[in-house]
Amino acid sequence: MPTILVIDDNRTIQENTVEFLEMEGFYAITANNGKDGFDKICKYKPDLIVCDLLMPEMGGLELLTKLGSHTELKHIPVIIFSAKSEKMDISKGMDFGAYDYIVKPSDLEDLLASIKKCFQQNQIS
Repeated sequence: MPTILVIDDNRTIQENTVEFLEMEGFYAITANNGKDGFDKICKYKPDLIVCDLLMPEMGGLELLTKLGSHTELKHIPVIIFSAKSEKMDISKGMDFGAYDYIVKPSDLEDLLASIKKCFQQNQIS
């Protein structure tokens, strides 16, 4: 069962996303910010990360930068799940190495489609 780390400082979004992913057959773990998320990435080595951009202590772009500098972690795909919807924000997220960028609020089916596409491309099951 693939493991997905959901990093979001909004508890409601975090809980709803995790519940949805678990109903779809994924194992989901959570973190409240990028700093906590990075610690959990090192500990659990998830198959995929769903990450907000604007969070206390360490935001999503800083997390992407930190992941990119670690040989054993930089292969883990990251889907940004953020309310920041400007084209500049989306481009910046992709430039920092995100696999995809989903704008909140969004139907969780859009997130699921991106996750399935990523797993298919990376042959994760």
